[in-house]
Amino acid sequence: MRLVIVGASGRMGLAITRAAQQWPQAQIVAAVDHPSAPAVGQDIGQLAGLEPLGIEVTTDLKAALEKSDVMIDFSSPRATAVNLAACAEQGVAALVGTTGLSLDAERAADLAAKRVPILLAANTSLGVTLLAELVRAAAHALPAEFEIEIHEAHHRDKKDSPSGTALALGRAAAQGRETIFEKVAVPSRVDQKVRGSDEIGFSVVRGGDVVGDHSVMFLGAGERVVLSHQATDRAIFARGALQGAQWLQGKPAGRYAMSEVIGFKPIN
Repeated sequence: MRLVIVGASGRMGLAITRAAQQWPQAQIVAAVDHPSAPAVGQDIGQLAGLEPLGIEVTTDLKAALEKSDVMIDFSSPRATAVNLAACAEQGVAALVGTTGLSLDAERAADLAAKRVPILLAANTSLGVTLLAELVRAAAHALPAEFEIEIHEAHHRDKKDSPSGTALALGRAAAQGRETIFEKVAVPSRVDQKVRGSDEIGFSVVRGGDVVGDHSVMFLGAGERVVLSHQATDRAIFARGALQGAQWLQGKPAGRYAMSEVIGFKPIN
């Protein structure tokens, strides 16, 4: 599996570079970043704290895709739509882990998926993928009287709030309740209003070097059910991205999800 990493000098790009050295099926053949990135022109291996890999970070995505099977994109929301269009043109599968995607990026994913396999993942952790499925099942099984609150914590440099993972968990809960997420989601409570029973609330912590904590609480009268996941090492996201990329390679054109990567099958 020949990989091009986009957003190569970011936290996740470097984590994937390190993880790929322990992944025999993966070969990094190109590393791409924004023209303003200080890492452009440097060896991606050295940037990741490894021996030189002979692969310099470039800005030429088209040339990188010409020798790749799968693009792993952890760049920025504003770049994703362009990157996906380039993958469709070059016939390269794409796994996108960038969060905070715009509607333009979602539309670009739909268009690209007509020509190549596309996987958009708010979180590439296999554990978080399972958590989302458990949240969907719990929301479906528990009575509507159980109110839903989602709590998440990340490091001080995390920009999007709530996190893409928290929003994905909220969407899973809304699907379980067979309701429209946008109608019931309350990302913050600044109006001091009492919560509605059908709302899905969010609370956010930013500080220190927290890799990522997520908890979904179903709060009923006299009891609560809590489903949670704690990430203590960013390498889990890198390994999940590599597993997802390997699974995606050779698939027919279309949109896919991490739940398909882990082979999750709902229990009837």
